[in-house]
Amino acid sequence: MALNRPFGLAILRSGQADAFNAQVTKYRVPQADASAYYIGDHVRQIAGADASGIPNVQKGTGTLLQRGVLVGVENPTVGGVSIQGTVIDSTITGIPATKTRDYYVYVVDDPGVVMMMQDDGITGANLVAASANLNSSTTITAPALGYQYSGNVLLSSSFATTVGLQLKLVGLAQIPVLAGGSPNAFGAFATWVCRWNQHELMGNQVGI
Repeated sequence: MALNRPFGLAILRSGQADAFNAQVTKYRVPQADASAYYIGDHVRQIAGADASGIPNVQKGTGTLLQRGVLVGVENPTVGGVSIQGTVIDSTITGIPATKTRDYYVYVVDDPGVVMMMQDDGITGANLVAASANLNSSTTITAPALGYQYSGNVLLSSSFATTVGLQLKLVGLAQIPVLAGGSPNAFGAFATWVCRWNQHELMGNQVGI
């Protein structure tokens, strides 16, 4: 069995005919936001922007429409005048829940992107080949250790034909070995391929 080591949503490739070029969009997480964020989380739009017009996002939850996957956080000293610079702790991969400033994040907001994600290993009867084209929602938790990526997983108890779920399953990722040396096979903690089933930039959606 694979290790229970979730990593959130990981970008796999473009879902279009062109190659994925790692394009991202810059968004703001306001200081008043009370959620912690991690690489691999998904985020959604909220009202407002900063003085430069960079729009706000918040942590995505439930089955709501999403804007995309958080893949980076901007260095707060970009453009600062210093011959020494600021020491950056590379073991920190998240944004704290209690913030002393706004944070700027980089989001892959292409609705056609193809991603990978680990299942939660809970409902074994759903973690089978028959689920390969079902839909799923996600559950968001903090990672077990501070230097790990998101604790986001596919919620196997929600694997269903339900139209309103966030993600469309597209089978298992074709990778030979998972963390811990196990093959990627149907069952607990497998790595699935998925695409957006519900997305803020797909079709007509109400503004915020």
